[in-house]
Amino acid sequence: MPMPDTAKRAMSSTPLGLPMDRMGSGTTWIPDAVSLPARHFMAGSWELMLHGFVFVEEDRQGGPRGASQFGSLNWGMFMASHDLASGRFQARTMLSLDPATVTNQGYPLLLQSGETYRGQPLHDRQHPHDFLMELGALYERPISKTLGLSLYAAPSGEPALGPVAFMHRPSAMDNPTAPLGHHWQDATHIAFGVLTAGLFTHSLKFEGSVFNGRDPDENRWDIDPIRLDSYSGRLTFNPSANWSLSAGYGFLKSPEALYPNESMHRVTASALQGVKLGMNGQWANTLVWSANTEPGFPTTQSFLVESEAVLSRSHTVFGRAELVQKTAQDLALSSPTTGFASDRVFNIGALSLGYIADFMRWSGATLGLGAMGTLNVVPRDLQSSYGSRTPLGGWIFLRLRPLHSAETTNMGGMHMDGDAFDLAPSMR
Repeated sequence: MPMPDTAKRAMSSTPLGLPMDRMGSGTTWIPDAVSLPARHFMAGSWELMLHGFVFVEEDRQGGPRGASQFGSLNWGMFMASHDLASGRFQARTMLSLDPATVTNQGYPLLLQSGETYRGQPLHDRQHPHDFLMELGALYERPISKTLGLSLYAAPSGEPALGPVAFMHRPSAMDNPTAPLGHHWQDATHIAFGVLTAGLFTHSLKFEGSVFNGRDPDENRWDIDPIRLDSYSGRLTFNPSANWSLSAGYGFLKSPEALYPNESMHRVTASALQGVKLGMNGQWANTLVWSANTEPGFPTTQSFLVESEAVLSRSHTVFGRAELVQKTAQDLALSSPTTGFASDRVFNIGALSLGYIADFMRWSGATLGLGAMGTLNVVPRDLQSSYGSRTPLGGWIFLRLRPLHSAETTNMGGMHMDGDAFDLAPSMR
């Protein structure tokens, strides 16, 4: 019989006694005080974990560069952990059907940039995740009572560069869109070829990676050629259960397929903070700064502030504010028609606010109805391209996810939240 989540979470830990819920995407850390919704089970001596989200959404982006699309963003993660040679071995896979449910062109998102579609740069759309988002293995073991060693290898995985990937941040997990600064901050969360080694204590971790610097290609269903042509390093410090601070540097060789002779240097810094709210809630916040430097182009920066509050079992609010510097080349605006040189830098911004009401609950999952609106801000020189200095975007969506562990207490079937309809009265 599967062990209840609440009991299993109490036992789950990594070497040195660190809580397993501290792990974010790849080998990142998040604050101990907040968690991602997941289900834990035991199969003999193996601990199994299931984690993932499904959004079914109507996406509408205004202005001449906007578009509308109905589709689904989705991903699921499976992990299997087992004690091995005085340490802990963990096998991982993460899959997404985005290429089918939002197509290889991705979904409309004003001012977004990065990667390609049919040999042309994507702009004002977010590229889909690859089907094989992660396939890797992590091994951690103590060297002494206060020092541990970690080794991570992945044909598809995430190097030690940047903050926790946006889908795995407690401050963004219910937000259906990627940040506009994705390709300044956490776009390397899918790299085809990663080797990472690290040393960690109870509160400090230093890691170094070699990895494939090229962004995933347009064939989202395969494994791209595996290369180890780039490198990075990251330092993470969790001073208390409520904070996780990190900073990193990386060299990315030829990240964009359209510009194979352009390599990149990236610097990132982030602060994640979180607290519990009552029995069933949590409040998580993130601050990210990052900068990209490419030969022949000015250094461009991105700033992000995110917040999400799971107020109760039924109500979640979230928001994101961004300021990003993008070139005319990034936005596909460099041409004789526009008169913008490819290295012209524009300051762009976006403010998003969203809300989700969960209305159906099973023993291990919850379904919610959500909406989000975004106010974008562009400089005067881009007003004609976007039809306004403040083009708008909006989403209405259903969101399916696992329950948080605290939400699983006394759950036994399916019911509708509220007083009007309840299929399981005994669960009140």
